[in-house]
Amino acid sequence: MPTVDIDPDELRDLTGHDEKSDDELIDDLFGLGLEFEGRTEEGAFELEFAPDRLDRLSVEGVARSMRYQYGDARGTHVPSPNSPEWTIEVDESVPDERPYVTGAVVRDIDLDEESLESLIQLQEKLHATMGRKRAKGAIGIHDLTMLKGNPATEGNPTIQYVGVEPDADRFVPLDSDAEMTPADVLEDHQTGQTYADLVSEYERYPAIYDSLGLFSFPPVINGRRTEVSTDSRDLFVEMTGTDQWTIDKMLNIVCYALSARGATIEEVRVEYPDYELVRPDLSMKTKTVAHDRIETILGIGLDPDEVIDLAERSGLEATKEESDDGDLVYEVTIPPYRVDVLHPLDVIDDLGRAYGFNELEPRYPDIGTVGGRHERSRLERSVREQLVGLGFEDMLNFHMISEGENYDRLDIAPGDDAYGAGEPATIKEPYSEDFTMLRTWVTPSLLMVLERNTHRSYPQNLAEIGFAAEVDESENTGVAEGRRVGAVLAHHEAGYEDAKARLQALARNFDVDLETPPTEHPTFISGRTAAVVIDGEEVGVIGEVHPKVLVEHDLEVPVSAFEFDLEALR
Repeated sequence: MPTVDIDPDELRDLTGHDEKSDDELIDDLFGLGLEFEGRTEEGAFELEFAPDRLDRLSVEGVARSMRYQYGDARGTHVPSPNSPEWTIEVDESVPDERPYVTGAVVRDIDLDEESLESLIQLQEKLHATMGRKRAKGAIGIHDLTMLKGNPATEGNPTIQYVGVEPDADRFVPLDSDAEMTPADVLEDHQTGQTYADLVSEYERYPAIYDSLGLFSFPPVINGRRTEVSTDSRDLFVEMTGTDQWTIDKMLNIVCYALSARGATIEEVRVEYPDYELVRPDLSMKTKTVAHDRIETILGIGLDPDEVIDLAERSGLEATKEESDDGDLVYEVTIPPYRVDVLHPLDVIDDLGRAYGFNELEPRYPDIGTVGGRHERSRLERSVREQLVGLGFEDMLNFHMISEGENYDRLDIAPGDDAYGAGEPATIKEPYSEDFTMLRTWVTPSLLMVLERNTHRSYPQNLAEIGFAAEVDESENTGVAEGRRVGAVLAHHEAGYEDAKARLQALARNFDVDLETPPTEHPTFISGRTAAVVIDGEEVGVIGEVHPKVLVEHDLEVPVSAFEFDLEALR
């Protein structure tokens, strides 16, 4: 889980509760779902937070939630932004891969070292979470006094979001004294090297200009000319990304944090070639929540006025309504900085926290049941014990993997006529490039473990009973799910016979008929590979791992392996 560093003295100052001790603050934070993980060298709290509450990525957001918890604030609060004086003009040359931009002007901000550090932390935490390591959304914060809009005499001062050739222009990036082109930044600048993969394949790079020239190269780095310091009083906040909703919500979180410091928010006009927006978008959404459902989920009886009170203490607004069926419901208003409220259950969770989960009286359920181990679980446990008895070390790996690990490094491709080569169930918006799909077999995971343990002695005999999935249109969900039994043997004399002997012992212990007719599989050596056929049905593969797969995984000893469907042993 992500962590955020919070200065307890700053938290006391922003909440207005100087009397709170550190221990009391830690208890109050736990009531919000923020767990104390320790202290930094400077004495700040390290807090683990739920990644859905991104508004709490800064001390300002945490303090806001605590004021509601203490009853010092109630209901929704929306800053009243001033009318736009600046315009972001989006040129048609902007790369199609990163077409969206948003922004706001922040005036009269009083920045000291602590508040500047908090702003930088919020920026980086938003990059890492909602921004998907800047791939989906990236934030640029600039000293407004260092910008010169163009033209300032014809309407609003304007800056331009454009696409440029990699070597088209030069600017001085942050943490550098030399002028560089965008291409130079990706090659020679430390930050540029870190984020080069985000834009290196683009034909044109994203860039933001004022009348003085290039000052921002999103999503990689800002220019040094507009660097923010404790002397900055007016800020220009721009965000670019692949999705307008995402960057707009990121902008709202930043604006609320700066507004809590006494700053004034000013709108910015965003002019696309075909339409125009005014940002930040501080409009509020509503959710309809039934009274009966609140009581059912929380397990307590509540008066309507209590529900409204709990909503206001959660930073929400609620009004009583009557549904078409005559039932009591509430129209709940959600503030603009809340990106996590997607369902009525999210509202009920807030109401429960405001009530206090520790205040809920535990009670026995109305029906009694007798627990027992599921049949599949009993089978897994039995197979796992047999594998351990055969000399394997039991593994538990992630169910998610990348396409490269699942296919490319094992010399197969989606749709191949080979075990484990099914079409992948991919994640539409993966949090990490390392976990973009559900694995289609477990052998890649076991080889990754061997790869990370080449410094350890051999033999290394590993086994896993794990989840795998592949696209299957015949299933109701469109995805076929199953459990696989996978094993690898890695030592200087590992061979096909070694793996088959253990597979035969396993089959014998479960009283199934095993056959291993020759087959071909790209992951294994031709002539040293067989299909696993149990009770007449082909359910897996066994063989010696091909040398090119071993080299790909930096393995210098032979590896034999087998994998098959767990259900075949039932």
